Amino acid sequence: MRHKSSHVTVTNDYRNVISKTASRPLIQSLMKMTTLAATLMALSTPLAAVAGDVPDVLADVQVLPGWRGEDGIHRAAFSIRLAPGWKTYWRTPGDAGIPPVFDWSASQNLSGVGVSFPVPDVFYENGMRSIGYDDAVILPLALRANDAQTDIQLTGRMTIGVCYDICVPVELYFDSILPGSDTKPTAAVTRAMADRPMTASEAGVGAITCEIEPIRDGLRITANMAVPPMSDKDVAVFELPDRTIWISEASMARSGNILVASADMVPSDAKPFLLAREDVRITVIGGGQAVDIRGCD
Repeated sequence: MRHKSSHVTVTNDYRNVISKTASRPLIQSLMKMTTLAATLMALSTPLAAVAGDVPDVLADVQVLPGWRGEDGIHRAAFSIRLAPGWKTYWRTPGDAGIPPVFDWSASQNLSGVGVSFPVPDVFYENGMRSIGYDDAVILPLALRANDAQTDIQLTGRMTIGVCYDICVPVELYFDSILPGSDTKPTAAVTRAMADRPMTASEAGVGAITCEIEPIRDGLRITANMAVPPMSDKDVAVFELPDRTIWISEASMARSGNILVASADMVPSDAKPFLLAREDVRITVIGGGQAVDIRGCD
């Protein structure tokens, strides 16, 4: 018998599958961001000029069913293929991108989901920066079943931004059985899990300190990081658990192994707020590599 999940956790890291319910206001906020960003990007190009060049199918998704581990967690993945020349976005896409949104509510025997994002690329177009993937991407999943011995019915949809000269939101639907009896690791999912940012320890990161100061409508954070350079154009991205807080593109300066990055953080009420340093997540991206830094002193 399959058990329908009453609430499903969503995290941005397949290594951490927890048991809180994703809030409806957050999903609604992201959907509004998706609609707004798509509208603004579309308005930048006359639709009549590009309508004939838009493929009938911009993206499709396939579920790679994976396997059930001894820990009871099911490793699987989404394989997303895009139309030639089109791209989609990382979990924090930049001001020019659209963040992905997932809806798992129709799934059965599912209590928690962790989504992992592989090392992204950084794009510069029309004076704007975005972060994401072109042509194809595989997103590893870690799924917790209510009953670890029973199949998971993974059913739902995702909304992603797909962009070329214009940017449009695309809904992709998935419906797949993940057998609890499959316990042998599969090559495609294993490779996708390995394509991840390095941890701070793996990258040889040293001391990380953060200065936080109030500004008129929020906070400014400046991180001083001992991070070896990966390219001549490394990019730092700040994130917080609360996705409703807007975070600016970081300004950066480097001196040898020391990278200084600063960004403004503005909540919905546009006022200074309390920030726990352990909640700050910084990803440094460059040269086809990335470093995932959790918290700062």
